[in-house]
Amino acid sequence: MAGNTTVGVLALQGDVREHERVLHDLGADVVRVRRPEELAQVSGLVIPGGESTVIDKLSRLFGLQHPIRDAIREGMPVLGTCAGLIMLADTVVDAIDGQQSFGGLDVIVRRNAFGRQVESFEAELDVSALGTPNVRAAFIRGPVIEHVGVGATALASLNDGRVVAVEQGGLLGISFHPEITGETRFHRRFLDRVAARV
Repeated sequence: MAGNTTVGVLALQGDVREHERVLHDLGADVVRVRRPEELAQVSGLVIPGGESTVIDKLSRLFGLQHPIRDAIREGMPVLGTCAGLIMLADTVVDAIDGQQSFGGLDVIVRRNAFGRQVESFEAELDVSALGTPNVRAAFIRGPVIEHVGVGATALASLNDGRVVAVEQGGLLGISFHPEITGETRFHRRFLDRVAARV
């Protein structure tokens, strides 16, 4: 399906191995991206869950912030899960002082919207873009999308209406962790975007 597609996982912090495993299983070649020269080798990028504040600081420290922003502007497909969604959002509510995102998704995202780690939960989501069955989603201190701008499209919401998955062109941002529940369809959708661009 992915056919020797080379994609990267931003490997500064977070659940890198879990994403690597899913992407390998789907047939992609995977590069861990810690430096601009590694970003230059890939046709798409996954930004994993973790701590958005740490990912932000380390991306600047390792000289990746501007190259990733440029890649997004130039149309590189990116999948962001949990903290990765925060990093893709144009606007972040409750960010710490000085926190920055890469941007690209026309959304407003609130950090840690579901509380502390002990308040993690799973939910069944109807994601019509992915077909059936429903998505089993694991929320671990995840963000929530408070506003979806005109450029973006909501893909999934909780029963109370809060948006938890969105896409815009080649960008796909989700509040939860498909890589730990055995859900591969978001990664497939991402790889399809990469293949179409290549």
